[in-house]
Amino acid sequence: MSESHVRIRDWGEFKRLVREKKPKSIVFILEQNALSSNKELTTLRIILMHEARYYIFLDFPKGQFMRETKIPLRKNKQGLWNLDEDEVKNILKKEFEKDKVEVFSFWTT
Repeated sequence: MSESHVRIRDWGEFKRLVREKKPKSIVFILEQNALSSNKELTTLRIILMHEARYYIFLDFPKGQFMRETKIPLRKNKQGLWNLDEDEVKNILKKEFEKDKVEVFSFWTT
């Protein structure tokens, strides 16, 4: 682990850091699950930057939901389980609404 990158393993801890650090925004990335044989977009990476340090939270599927954030997975046209970018953004916006944190998708910023 680099001093400039801190991996956060607990969703509650990440939310606490958002309240403590008071960032103006956070960024999320939907990634292919490297362990999946069909490369589903089911890994969620959420990044908070504060004072030249990145706090990175990773969430993985458990059943039809993400393990920590409880964001639901949806089947795409090919029948593969994936995260819906707009749904993830809306859920994260609602989660951090009272902290006045903007939420951006890395790919659409």
